[in-house]
Amino acid sequence: MTQHPRPRRLAAVTAIAALAVAGPLATPGSAAPAAGHGGPAFTLTILHNNDGESKLLSAPGQPDYGGVARFATLVGKLRAQATTGRPGRGQAARRGAITLSSGDNFLAGPEFSASLRKGVPFYDALALKAVGYDAMAIGNHEFDFGPDILADFIGSFGAAPPPFVSANLDMSDEARLNALVKKGTIVSSVTVRERGERIGVVGATTPALAALSSPRRVKVLQDVAGLVQAQVDRLSRRGVDKIVLISHLQGLTEDRALVPMLRNVDVVIAGGGDELMASDTTPLVPGDVITTDPATGERLRYPMYARDRAGVDVPVVTTAGDYKYVGRLVVNFDRRGKVVGVDRGSGPVRVSGVAPDAVAPDRRVQRTVVEPVSQFVDDMAANVLGESAVPLEGRRDPGVRTKETNLGNLMADSLLAAGRKNAAAYGVTPPQVALQNGGGIRNNSLIPAGPVTELNTFQIAAFSNFVSVVPDVPRAQFKEILENAVSRMPVADGRFAQVAGFRFTYDPAGTAQVVDDAGTVLTPGTRVRSVTLDDGTVIVANGQVVPGAGLSVATNDFSARGGDQWPFRGLPFTTVGLTYQQALADYITGDLGGRITAAAYPEAGSGRITTP
Repeated sequence: MTQHPRPRRLAAVTAIAALAVAGPLATPGSAAPAAGHGGPAFTLTILHNNDGESKLLSAPGQPDYGGVARFATLVGKLRAQATTGRPGRGQAARRGAITLSSGDNFLAGPEFSASLRKGVPFYDALALKAVGYDAMAIGNHEFDFGPDILADFIGSFGAAPPPFVSANLDMSDEARLNALVKKGTIVSSVTVRERGERIGVVGATTPALAALSSPRRVKVLQDVAGLVQAQVDRLSRRGVDKIVLISHLQGLTEDRALVPMLRNVDVVIAGGGDELMASDTTPLVPGDVITTDPATGERLRYPMYARDRAGVDVPVVTTAGDYKYVGRLVVNFDRRGKVVGVDRGSGPVRVSGVAPDAVAPDRRVQRTVVEPVSQFVDDMAANVLGESAVPLEGRRDPGVRTKETNLGNLMADSLLAAGRKNAAAYGVTPPQVALQNGGGIRNNSLIPAGPVTELNTFQIAAFSNFVSVVPDVPRAQFKEILENAVSRMPVADGRFAQVAGFRFTYDPAGTAQVVDDAGTVLTPGTRVRSVTLDDGTVIVANGQVVPGAGLSVATNDFSARGGDQWPFRGLPFTTVGLTYQQALADYITGDLGGRITAAAYPEAGSGRITTP
């Protein structure tokens, strides 16, 4: 089922049942597992990445680095180095290599839009097929366009796709994905045979999937630790003694919390956190810095160790995303399948197009993926929708996930305008206010004053979210939604709201709201102090809801369904016929006449969101 031309047999374990991340943060082990079983009998090189997220052309802002065509070349080069020539010092005579992804294999944005416009086979899948993965975890972004687009993505690999691995997702109520389960393409775990050795691979997906994406009828089972262990035990009973967990739990913190609940997992390849682990001498993409470990305050080294339930130190690794690095973990095993050490040559290898470590793009990937996607993106960049007199702030922190910004205001205004224009046609009450989740503003950049293009609008509003109107939100519930929006402050979080049609004040020293994924308020928040509509109607005064009629709210369908844990709690809503990208483009060209002025959208914001 792999795509690179070495014979390999994969045996799938397809039971998908229940799994959960719980427990305290594990303390990193202080040392690698020590040799003590007569030296290594097998050396396995694990080439890995995560969070490629459709950055097919290059690393953001770094045209000489990244790019999936260069990435494919580098993976092939490292695979050959791992399995040919003389073994490195301390390595076994018998060596093998496997290639794994820890999820978020595509993402909404200009480059993935080229695939959606083209149709199956998607460009991302064509590139990843050329890379040749042995297994791929399923991340949260795989569901951003819903289960059917994920099925199209997997189908784009053709007749022999790699296994897509997650032990805590139940696909039985999604017909197309369930068909892939029955075919053995979506599995809980898989056995890869490499150079006569069997390597088990178990997958896990964040239990917060429903709040982060749009899995529709996919059941997200919460007992992650239990189900991962069940798959590990099943592999062990079959005599598989080398087991790798590929997870997309949203970051190393979650993986370190999981490892102490497991046993007989030899390696963890994490995804979702975009952390960069490296030594001080590792060549990095310009501008990148090694991530600080929140548990120790020190730089994250590759690998780190977490102690499992049996007291064994397990290597845990990840890479920064965007195809900027290939992770290379070289693990030595003894004859019983126990890890006896990690080779010093392990670490991230940057994907570079310049000396001294330049690699040429893979010609086939360049021709069939990079060139057509680049042409699509260039065409969007040439379509100017308007001019902005001011820079537009779309960075995340500080920015759209922590405070009011002028780009956030522009986005919220476009939702409000679209909701009002289309309300009558869809038989819904025109909205009085609008809410745009900060996590849905995706460009993560300061757009300079000057031309605003169609490409910019796709970079900003990258998802397939549709403008929606929730026509009757009780005032108390509207306050709860705002409490949730500011509940993580001062930490940057996608739930932070950009707003239109009203102003509000919140006190970050107040009690932060706590909700569950169903939107049930477990701890009421006391941060929101005042809410006043643009027409002067007071909704909240001195932290108390003023009795009165409910509000009609424009937002996007992800948020209306309770995404980011916004507590709409199943209130009925109506989509009004256009995506939020289309709403933004229409607002710029129509309502604003192609002119974004400093008076309407000052750089410092308009005072819509304030603190005491």
